[in-house]
Amino acid sequence: MAQSMLLYWGSGSPPCWRVMIALEEKQLQGYKHKHLSFDKNEHKCEEVKALNPRVQFKKKNCCKCLYNESAFKSQGTRLIPDDPAEQALVYQRVFETNNLQQKMYDVAFYEWYVPEGERHESALKRNKESLIAELKLWDGYLEKMGKGSYLAGKNFTMADVVCFPVIAFFPRLHCPPERCPRLMEYYKMLKDRPSIKASWPPHWLEKPEGQDNLKNL
Repeated sequence: MAQSMLLYWGSGSPPCWRVMIALEEKQLQGYKHKHLSFDKNEHKCEEVKALNPRVQFKKKNCCKCLYNESAFKSQGTRLIPDDPAEQALVYQRVFETNNLQQKMYDVAFYEWYVPEGERHESALKRNKESLIAELKLWDGYLEKMGKGSYLAGKNFTMADVVCFPVIAFFPRLHCPPERCPRLMEYYKMLKDRPSIKASWPPHWLEKPEGQDNLKNL
């Protein structure tokens, strides 16, 4: 089945990475794939637009992950539990991840997204405060779960598939560990998981350390 799949992906993109982690967890290796360069705007080519008119990977990636879990439920890692309460927590963390991702982008890539003439220190300060509050929230989730826990309990689930690629940006962009000690413990626990290592962004392997965009958080 995997051989009939074609994945368009960009290195380091959380939406793309989470799909690749999910495919590994569901033992769907061997799929066809096409690497797109964001620097060259290849993700906006007509070939991609025909499949994804909005050209927004993050809008469709969770759907792909959930589809594969549903279609291959008994294969590989079970990413959505049967228990309704456990399911609800997994989905809550999945959908909350967008908040963490967007707030991280608002700080780490502020100068990328905001034109020079529209940048204000006060706006960046508010963005940082919002991100710090968000990190405290996620740290609290893990604190409540207990040491060695995943995001939605004792088992690796879709919540981890979706959120880990975002969390991985914090150490890469030199976020002070004291801002999110539980998340950093979680990151260290998961970074060598086979599915994550197998799908690690190629340019991150070539250059393990990124820019220090979050150094002053």
